[in-house]
Parts: sequence; C-alpha cells; structure tokens
Amino acid sequence: MPESMNMKLTSRKLVVQMPALNEGASIEGVLTRIPKTLPGILKIECLVIDDGSSDDTAALARTHGAIVVSHAKPRGVGAAFRTGIQRSLELGADIVVTIDADGQFNPEDIAALVAPILADETDFVTASRFSDPSMAPVMPRTKRWGNDVLARWISRLTGQDFRDVSCGFRAYSKNAFMRLNLLGDFTYTHEVFLSLAFAGLRIREIPVVVRGVREHGQSRVAANVFGYAWRAASIVLRTYRDYQPLKFFGALAAILAGISAVVLGLVGGHWLLTGAITPYKAFAFIGGTFLGAALLVYLVGLLAEMQVRIRTGLEDVLFRVRRLESRAIRDEHRTPAD
Repeated sequence: MPESMNMKLTSRKLVVQMPALNEGASIEGVLTRIPKTLPGILKIECLVIDDGSSDDTAALARTHGAIVVSHAKPRGVGAAFRTGIQRSLELGADIVVTIDADGQFNPEDIAALVAPILADETDFVTASRFSDPSMAPVMPRTKRWGNDVLARWISRLTGQDFRDVSCGFRAYSKNAFMRLNLLGDFTYTHEVFLSLAFAGLRIREIPVVVRGVREHGQSRVAANVFGYAWRAASIVLRTYRDYQPLKFFGALAAILAGISAVVLGLVGGHWLLTGAITPYKAFAFIGGTFLGAALLVYLVGLLAEMQVRIRTGLEDVLFRVRRLESRAIRDEHRTPAD
C-alpha cells in the first residue's frame, strides 16, 4: 500500500499541542475552545508544553484535562516544539496541530487546518494571516514588514510562494512531523518550512482571522523586533547552509571571487599601461588573497555537500525508526474491537 494511502487510513488521533510560558491569563480560554470532536478524527488530546512557567499555567492546563510536560526552566519556543513533537509521537498522534496559548488564534479553525490532511491533499498546513488581504490582522508596521521580508526570503530559498512563514498555528501529518529534525531553541517556524520544503513534502497555506495584538502579556519571541529578526535570520541561514551547502558556500565564494576580480583587474590594467604593478603591489596581494579565499570556501561547500548525503541518509533512518515506534505504540493501544 502506498505511504500516502496508509497515512490517510490511519489519520485518526489528533494531538493539539501548545507551548506556554506564564500564560495563566489566557490558557483556560484556549483549552475550553479546542474542539472535542472533528469529522474523521476518533480522538483529540490536548498537550501543553510548560516552558518553565512561574505562574499557574501548568495547574490550569491540567484542570482542563490537558496533558502537561514541563521544562525546569525556559528553553525557548523551538525547544518546546521539539518536546511536544516527541511527546505527541509517544501518544500515538496521527496528526499534530500547534496553537499558541495566548488566545491570538481561533481554535475553531483547527477543523479547516486538518481537513486537507485527512483528505490526503497535503502534508503540512499553516494558517496564513496575509494570503487574504481582507483578513490581515492589525499589527505594528515593523512586525508586518519583518513577516513580509522573511516570507519573501524563504520563498526564494525554497522556490515556492509563501505569504506567512512565521505563524505558529499549523497542522502536521504523521509523514511531516516524523521527518522533522530541528535544532533551533529560539523558534521553529521558519526552520520547519525549509526542512519540509527541502524534503519535498506538500505545503499549503490557509487564510484565517488572527488577532494581531495579544490581549494579555507580551510575546517572548517577537517582543524585540530587531532581536527577533537577527535570531530568526540566523536560524534560516544555518538551516539553508545545512540543506543546501553548495549554494550557500558557492554564493560566498562568488562574492569573494568578485572582489578579487575587481582588485586584480585594476592592478592588471595598471600593469598593461605601465608595465609594472608598483605602487599597487599590496592590492595585488589582497586580490590574490580574496581569490584563494574564494577557492577555499567553494571547496568547503563541496565537502559539505558530501555531508548532506550522510545527513539525508540518517534522517531517513530516523524517520523509519519513528514510524516503527509509532506502529508499536498503535499496536500496544489497539483494542480487540479494532
């Protein structure tokens, strides 16, 4: 049976996971609005990753029936996401939905996110705040500008067209979340796009209405726009470097070679006119240095490209191990009636 058909038939348990850090003022409202039933879903469980909260976030989540996994201290949204994915695997999830605990997203939209996965039309669905201009939220201009820049950047890197790559309201098929091997602790949203796009999985954006400004507290990820931009850009560059090293290092080598060509071209022009490179010997040395650096960087890219094959093989092994673990968990919880 094809893998896609197998995923369609077994997509029956949904785990709704949310990272939370001191969200006691809003988490109850979110949990009470999580759907109890959905077409095509046999069981829905809520999973809260308490990222070292100092308030009553964890206690409130348990009171409302959520499974809670707590970090001893704040580790970041990216780390919380990885913890949630691992726990979702242990719970036997077939689909995972991520939603923030701050009340900016509408839990009733979960049905729209999981429907294309249940129909086997896509592997990964992300809520989009900007794909439909009439539904765009009111938000600070700097944040909107930053979102647009990141969306255009990741679209160019992946060769696809995305409008919103920063929204945390998403749905993952088992085929998608079992392939993730993320490293960033600060955030995970952009790394997921690159990882799944480079793996060739199907990605869809669905427009939703989102509150542009939090009702309670302040975002720990985007509280400082410039700090967020710097750290998000670092994650994007590292991820692109790891998956497309020859393009990454090749671009750096081209820049260095271009500088070398300009400098050596000027020195060469002077030599053609005068028959000597004096007084530009230092420039000739600088140009040669940049040329050597370009060759060295390109060589690094070639070597890194070889390592990608090893990484791809290891990630495929990890995917297969997770799939076997998932089947073992499903068989363990299967009842005679199944």
